[in-house]
Amino acid sequence: MTIPLADLPQYLLPKLALTRLAGLGARSAYGPLTTWVIERFIARYKVNMAEALEDQPADYKTFNDFFTRALKPGARPLASSTWVCPVDGAISQCGRIEKDQIFQAKGHHYSTRALVGGDAHLAALFDDGHFATLYLSPRDYHRIHMPIAGKLKRMVHVPGDLFSVNPTTARGVPGLFARNERVVCEFETVHGPMVMVLVGATIVGSMATVWHGVVNPPRTGRISRHEYPAGQVQLAQGAEMGRFLLGSTVVLLLPQAAPQWNPQWQAGGPVRMGQAMAGAR
Repeated sequence: MTIPLADLPQYLLPKLALTRLAGLGARSAYGPLTTWVIERFIARYKVNMAEALEDQPADYKTFNDFFTRALKPGARPLASSTWVCPVDGAISQCGRIEKDQIFQAKGHHYSTRALVGGDAHLAALFDDGHFATLYLSPRDYHRIHMPIAGKLKRMVHVPGDLFSVNPTTARGVPGLFARNERVVCEFETVHGPMVMVLVGATIVGSMATVWHGVVNPPRTGRISRHEYPAGQVQLAQGAEMGRFLLGSTVVLLLPQAAPQWNPQWQAGGPVRMGQAMAGAR
């Protein structure tokens, strides 16, 4: 395999060590230094603090507190739609799954089975189904919400690489989203099965869900599975289901019978949590 020159640092950098170091710094409280870092981050990425529940940098004890900040009530109203967008960010890709192949970028596809951690039965539920890959940039709101009401069936933490997940890397690293560390969440909905995959990346210190808390660390190097009895975890449409402690990507898998995408959804376009994604009530 020929590695594009622009992607070479992704293969050479000590990504795990950098991620552990960043995670330690992000969850530590350094007083005025933390406030200064947050102020620089807001200025660098033009973060809209007017919509944040706590809008002053000094309100946050740690960088993680700031990064996973809550929004003011009503900041993300839900559209009247069967499926709503689960995050703020940009559409990396979306559309049909071709049998079991998900389009990553020009010249790159990967399988649903690889994405969900090797579970052939789960992957088969989405043959010829639909997918959306949503990229969260550093400036975005980093809580993840339910696109439709669902009952949690299982959560799987899949170890993997920690490549960056920005658009440039998506074009250059084959099978990126099925190679990186990820948390696979399987739900049952009134329209059939749904999977939400939280994909880790370089500097992503950890991922968390509302029912489990922080999933990683620890990083044991082994797949870990958590089963949930029917009805133990039920989440309404628009409810928070998880968050990234430093940003990354969500890959959403929908069954074949899912309604058509919002025609305004195109690769590269911006999205906001709560906007119509597919279908209409």
